[in-house]
Amino acid sequence: MRFDGGPPDGPQIVIDGDQAVGPSPMDLVLIGVAGCMGIDIQDILVKGRVPLEGIEIMAHGQRAEETPKRFTAIQLIVTVQGVPPEDRGKVERAVRLSEEKYCSVLHSIRQDIPVDIVIEGV
Repeated sequence: MRFDGGPPDGPQIVIDGDQAVGPSPMDLVLIGVAGCMGIDIQDILVKGRVPLEGIEIMAHGQRAEETPKRFTAIQLIVTVQGVPPEDRGKVERAVRLSEEKYCSVLHSIRQDIPVDIVIEGV
């Protein structure tokens, strides 16, 4: 139940169906969504000259009871550090742009999966 994966000339990661030595394929989907959105949000905020010390994104997925046990809902909790309260609107805009336009991983998932995003830290 363990495989190594990655780009042909790039770093490899362990993919583990038993989650003993690496994330499962479904965990990697959530990690991909969170990572993609984190990169988008950081890029948008930096370009907008918003002070930012860090971003943490917790991703949770609900799965179907029966096979295929696909995601039926995803929740992302976006916590930003170092953003002044007056820039919350810019954070909300960055999250919205990532969700609606830029996050290619999120747009690669079935469109009937509801995605709930909570912003914390500002």
